[in-house]
Amino acid sequence: MSVRLPPVLVVDDEKNMRLSLKTVLTDESYPVRAVESAEEALGLLEREEFFMVITDARLGGMSGYEFLGKARAKWPDLPMVMITAYATPKLAVEAIQAGAIDYLPKPFAPEELLHAVARCAERYRLLRENANLRARATETWSLEQIVGECPKMHELRQLIQTVAPTDARVLVLGESGTGKELVAGALHSLSHRSRASYVRINCAAIPETLLESELFGHEKGAFTGALKQKLGRVEEADGGTIFLDEIADMSRPLQAKLLRFLEDGSFTRVGGTQELRVNVRLIAATNRDIIDTIREGQFREDLFHRLNVMQFRLPPLRVRGDDILLLADYFLRNFGVSMNRNVRAISRAARQKLLSHHWPGNVRELRNVIERALILETTNEIQTLSLPDFQLEGRLHKSESPTITGTESLDDRMANFERELISAMLEQNRFSLTRTAEQLKISRHALRYRMQRLNIATGAEGDEDAPPLQKKDSLP
Repeated sequence: MSVRLPPVLVVDDEKNMRLSLKTVLTDESYPVRAVESAEEALGLLEREEFFMVITDARLGGMSGYEFLGKARAKWPDLPMVMITAYATPKLAVEAIQAGAIDYLPKPFAPEELLHAVARCAERYRLLRENANLRARATETWSLEQIVGECPKMHELRQLIQTVAPTDARVLVLGESGTGKELVAGALHSLSHRSRASYVRINCAAIPETLLESELFGHEKGAFTGALKQKLGRVEEADGGTIFLDEIADMSRPLQAKLLRFLEDGSFTRVGGTQELRVNVRLIAATNRDIIDTIREGQFREDLFHRLNVMQFRLPPLRVRGDDILLLADYFLRNFGVSMNRNVRAISRAARQKLLSHHWPGNVRELRNVIERALILETTNEIQTLSLPDFQLEGRLHKSESPTITGTESLDDRMANFERELISAMLEQNRFSLTRTAEQLKISRHALRYRMQRLNIATGAEGDEDAPPLQKKDSLP
């Protein structure tokens, strides 16, 4: 089943009838809860979810007709079927008026009951699937959202297209703001599970004590505040994909339970004893150095190997060269439409400033910068004065020594260091090539050559001090 059914609620004061109904339904794989009174049934409906109710007309205490009236007033969308040994046309009309969708006189064939239950089950599934489709209609995930033309981004999109049609587990690694969620969404949208649910959980955003309940669900009374049964997110994702972001922040005890879940999709709700099973594809992501977390004992090595069937490593924005400008133009178009602003381009000086920044917040930081610039800009081009000065952001990458990851060659490391040094000096000197060259003890020609080799935009305006350049740039 693509949608897991909650139980059928059976209400009958005759024990043998309750057992018979339960046997007929469980033989067809329907979960069942059976009670003997309408009062008890109303209490259960307050605490748990059911996809339909089957009730006898005559009950000890509150009658079936009164029960139908009260239940319909509080849960108008809950289908209810009435059964009775005293069938008359008048009573059938009363039952329908009270809220029953069907009326079965005793004795009835099991097939008659199962037909009514099957209709209610199909109705429940359709309503849930429609709700899932409506929820996903506001979110579109596509390969086109992963913008970039540098070689690493071309390889990334090709790998997504190769891996998406499979059910392989995926581990997405990369700094915060590099687009890990876009990769996970594209993997789901290009898979054969795309019509099923796509469920996302940020493991760092949910308290440790609640994360297990959020993931696997809980039974009534499992802990203080658990007033009713709750389905877990893995059940919501049955048949689809679940994305666990910041998985390295998950506690080790829960990591052990996730490891068991990855074996065959089986799990037990918090406070429950029944073993359940779902069919989901799991995608995990983290912005932390996963090897360091394993060495520090914070993450299980066996879970890493279980998740690491296919690995995606997203490059930081600072090493993507002209992708910075491609992304800036992409955000400019999108925000221009949503904010109804007639800003058509980014000036040359502003583009120079964007290229020279280190981008510790990666694509997310660039997105915020363009949004801010559109709010402040009064001309038809984004000028440098509408961009932040990046002084605060620039401090984020100057206090740490280079991290050895084992993925870059010495030449790559030296090029990155040189690029960051020249970019920082340009920013410090307000993009004056003359002053920057003097401080670096090289000629302007040598500085231009290094900037071209390192893919740092030179710009035609960087000859002298920045104040007159900014004055010129501020003209419409």
